[in-house]
Amino acid sequence: MNALRFAVVDSWVVAKRDLVHWVREPVRVFANLAYPIISVLIFGLVFGSAMTVFGGGDYIAFLLPGMFGQTIAFGVAATMMTVSIDADRGVTDRFRASPMSQTGVVAGRSLADLVNSSLELLVLALCGLVIGWSFHNGLPNALLAFALFLWLRFALVWIGIYLGLLVRPEAASASWMFLFPLTMFANTFVSPELMPGWLRVVAEWNPLSSTVAAARELFGNPGVGGDSWAAQNSLLLAVLWPAVFVAVFWPLSVLKYRNLSR
Repeated sequence: MNALRFAVVDSWVVAKRDLVHWVREPVRVFANLAYPIISVLIFGLVFGSAMTVFGGGDYIAFLLPGMFGQTIAFGVAATMMTVSIDADRGVTDRFRASPMSQTGVVAGRSLADLVNSSLELLVLALCGLVIGWSFHNGLPNALLAFALFLWLRFALVWIGIYLGLLVRPEAASASWMFLFPLTMFANTFVSPELMPGWLRVVAEWNPLSSTVAAARELFGNPGVGGDSWAAQNSLLLAVLWPAVFVAVFWPLSVLKYRNLSR
């Protein structure tokens, strides 16, 4: 019980430290919040007039869950960069030399990222409401959809922590070139039914697609469907994919933190 109590306390201390850094960097705060807004305006109002949804429906209503998913996925790069910089500057070594819970240090990082992601989703949702997006299946289902996005973000945090401890900041900064196609080869912006056959399979089994599809169903937005097993069981996969990521990368992150050598 004492070990658990210390882990919880240390997690909160580390999370508060990361949140204080985030607040004291107004340019970073502005960039994190401005990107989703600009993306919604560009894809929804500029490209949206030329886009169609398989099975019919308003493209903005189809787009917003995809934008929620892309914003969540892009958070991996921020996690990687922050963790990698701390490790490179010796901050992580100071944590390891202090009488702190080793699990609490990496858990605190995940807690801070969840708070940041919650704010980004809130801003993005408000922007979507302004330009015409809405949810139609009631507030409880909408909150469940946002919970699925945060569940995915929690899982991706552990991937970001592990990779951030593994690579240098220079390599972490290049992660965008892999994240961008990962979020595009999914059902975020285009229905998989409109893609070539092989790409449709990739998009339907993309973990991000499962969360986005489940959210569209919970929101009552268009774009729900497909005859594949993955498309028919998106809600189940939206729970299972993050659970697998957490089960694999949480212990790997803690082990890498304990054995870090730079």
